[in-house]
Amino acid sequence: MSEVEVRDEGAVRHIVLNRPEAMNAITGSMLADLNEALKAADDDQGVRVVLLTGAGRAFCAGLDLKQAAAGEGIGGAGLASAGARHYSTREICTVTLQRMDTPVIGVINGAAAGYGLDLALGCDMRIMSSRAVLMPGFAKMGVIPESGGTWYLPRLLGWAKACEISMLGDTLNAEAALSYGLVNTVADADALDATAMAWANKIAGNAPLAIAEMKRLFRHGLTSDFETHSHHVLMSVLNLFRSEDFREGVTSFAEKRAPEFKGR
Repeated sequence: MSEVEVRDEGAVRHIVLNRPEAMNAITGSMLADLNEALKAADDDQGVRVVLLTGAGRAFCAGLDLKQAAAGEGIGGAGLASAGARHYSTREICTVTLQRMDTPVIGVINGAAAGYGLDLALGCDMRIMSSRAVLMPGFAKMGVIPESGGTWYLPRLLGWAKACEISMLGDTLNAEAALSYGLVNTVADADALDATAMAWANKIAGNAPLAIAEMKRLFRHGLTSDFETHSHHVLMSVLNLFRSEDFREGVTSFAEKRAPEFKGR
């Protein structure tokens, strides 16, 4: 079976890390497959939302430490091959996540540790199972959040809280993760998939051009001054005014019916 499974449910694409026997610990081949799956989803106009999750009892336990201990794979002697290629090119999953215009919801079904935590932070939204935990134990392993955590944590939480979480390295249960603002909502384990699909379907029912443009402008706003950013917003709005989706949105509102957006 594939280590990264992909399936569609309407306009929602499910991407599932699929090494449940290893708590979905990441290998070099998984990184490549996941990156390709994310890019393919972003390129597919029929996909309006991606749900990223893990099979079994974990979201992702991080890099495969058993491989590393054996001198194999990422983090071991194999770093000179698959791992080094991953980190020395632009083909990095967390970079792809940040570039994607298609919204991605991280469905945290179980433990998210190390690289798995960075992967979750790279999603646009996070829905967490009441039984799941976040494990930012980088300092306890002698490493750092190497795939986005050092960028996301201060932006999500502010400097002091980012330091608290990363430097103490304490495991966070769902209640703590929600109180910090690391996840959008917590769902009972049995209702996690249904909650994620409800969110995804609601997003998929909105205008895809507007959703994609929101993501682009959010990214732009992180690195630009207000005046420059406002100019980009104006140009985007003018383009959207010319779209079929905008006309459908106005018409459906006037006719008091649900809109049917085509992404045109």
